[in-house]
Amino acid sequence: LPRIMTEEERNDFLTQVVKAAQEGEPMLRRDRAILELLYASGLRVSELVGLDLRSVNFGDAMVLVRGKGRKERIVPFGSKAKQALSEYLPIREKLLREHKTGEAALFLNARGRRLTARSVDRLLKKYVRALGPNVKGSPHSLRHAFASHLLTEGADLRAIQEMLGHKSLATTQKYTQVSIKQLMEVYDKTHPKA
Repeated sequence: LPRIMTEEERNDFLTQVVKAAQEGEPMLRRDRAILELLYASGLRVSELVGLDLRSVNFGDAMVLVRGKGRKERIVPFGSKAKQALSEYLPIREKLLREHKTGEAALFLNARGRRLTARSVDRLLKKYVRALGPNVKGSPHSLRHAFASHLLTEGADLRAIQEMLGHKSLATTQKYTQVSIKQLMEVYDKTHPKA
């Protein structure tokens, strides 16, 4: 399995993305919202770009996701993702007005059309190269980090399975192998009888 960002590396990375979004061009706010939501919810990139604005419940901080096989699930997201989305929405509205598209998609490209999975992959890699640690950056790596960090913090494996939209618990366990390795390292270093 590829090395994923640690929680500290991910926090530093997203803090730098926040700074860039505040100081830079408006589309950086969209990029920040994408990165925050990917990590906060563990969505597949195809699920992220498939979201419509109506899929997001801002009051409950939940998103209705259509996953593999068109199966729907509800996934929570945190306050940082909620803030990033709120700061992006005026940019989205401006794009819709400028290009007169009426697009329902949550995430839009510069022409007011639905963003593609390929574009999200490119933008994440660009940010990881510029601001991130020396790790492989992809939307899937953020999904992997989401699951691993939840497990490290004590989340129930079945809850993680549900949020990721996996049919099989065995699939979810593959995402958590890095965390299990980290847990074993902590055990070996700290347990008196290890």
